[in-house]
Amino acid sequence: MMMLYSLGLLAAIILASPYWLLRMAWSGRYRDGLGQRLGAVPRGLREFPGQRQTIWIHAVSVGETMAIGRLVELLDGLDPELRVVISTTTRTGQKLARDRFGEARVFYYPLDFAWIVRRYLRVLRPRAIVLVESELWPRMLVEASRAGIPVIVVNGRISDRSLPRYRALRRLWWPFLHKLTLVLAQSEVDEKRFIAIGAPPEKARAVGNLKYDVRAAGTSAITRELRAHLPNPTKILVAGSTLEGEEAYLLDAFRELLVQFPALILVLAPRHPERFRAVKALIEEKKFTCNLRSAWMQHPQTIASGSVFLLDSMGELASVYSLASVAFVGGSLVPAGGHNPLEPAQFAAPIVMGPYTENFRGMVGILLEQGAIRVTPPERLAMVFSELLTSPEAAQMGLRALRVFNEHAGASEKCFLAIKKILADNSRALPQEKAAQS
Repeated sequence: MMMLYSLGLLAAIILASPYWLLRMAWSGRYRDGLGQRLGAVPRGLREFPGQRQTIWIHAVSVGETMAIGRLVELLDGLDPELRVVISTTTRTGQKLARDRFGEARVFYYPLDFAWIVRRYLRVLRPRAIVLVESELWPRMLVEASRAGIPVIVVNGRISDRSLPRYRALRRLWWPFLHKLTLVLAQSEVDEKRFIAIGAPPEKARAVGNLKYDVRAAGTSAITRELRAHLPNPTKILVAGSTLEGEEAYLLDAFRELLVQFPALILVLAPRHPERFRAVKALIEEKKFTCNLRSAWMQHPQTIASGSVFLLDSMGELASVYSLASVAFVGGSLVPAGGHNPLEPAQFAAPIVMGPYTENFRGMVGILLEQGAIRVTPPERLAMVFSELLTSPEAAQMGLRALRVFNEHAGASEKCFLAIKKILADNSRALPQEKAAQS
């Protein structure tokens, strides 16, 4: 089976290589970290004098990288002889991880071929591998199992889109899922889904969502400058993590709102950096003044009422939500499943999302039950924004969102305790295994 898997993966890479080579030449998107993906372990990971114990955490992209912040902090304090290293798949996730955790211990996740995976395991010698959400690679699971390395899934999630595929291939996934040491799921629904696709029931349990533990700083360089250069009085509509097709809806709604709120300012934060240029062009095409964060921060000046501030940076959106009179969370006006509504919730901002929220169904469901979020189709955006910008109830709605955020925190500590126990159990088992082998 593994030989067929490797041949299939190789064939997929060969077939897709013209596309990847073109993207590398055009945008450099897949050029970063190519050597690491092919097995070149970064020097910084090979040079840790006296430190021979490692926990390897794999967080695919930005959302997963942000979610593990508190968990990494707890693991860092577990043992001075223990190092935590973090891999990502995407370039944006890599940049954020380097900024948050330090460049020396961050690297790109390797391709799932036997010789590449074995090289990383041989060099890193991990005491445990921690996979975030549903990043399950068969070869990694097999090689870790052969090496006796525990593999723990944290913040485990099976999306609506992925569930039918996993179920259809349940017989193929069953042996790989049985190699997992523990699955710590976001919710009881996700726990049941992992079991339904083949995870042993005794190895799966719901502990909550790590994203409830993400605490963004309310003050940062960008928020300080924005506060100092906003017209007074004004209201701020912050639209974060937007995807292609959503900015047009938001800009049209913004135009309608300016009739009633001429001092309103829109902050747009696209999800993917490669779209910054296209979004800027769209803003100008719709005849709005565009303040580009990267240029504006060099010479900050008062932002004109009725203009758009384009946040062409990564890792700053969460703190910018602290300025929001109303916050819109993207990925929800188009069928992409939505992004994290907790980022604005921690600042007691009234939250609006579109109808596509299945990626965060549990969170959105709780927020809806508490009257702490509004979910609306694109054609009603302007009306909903207007209601929240004028209603005294909006402030209470934001406070209810903050209460939900605070009440559901603590998943990071639960994951930490589970990992700590597995490390302790594994340490006790090793001498016995070596004695048995001898």
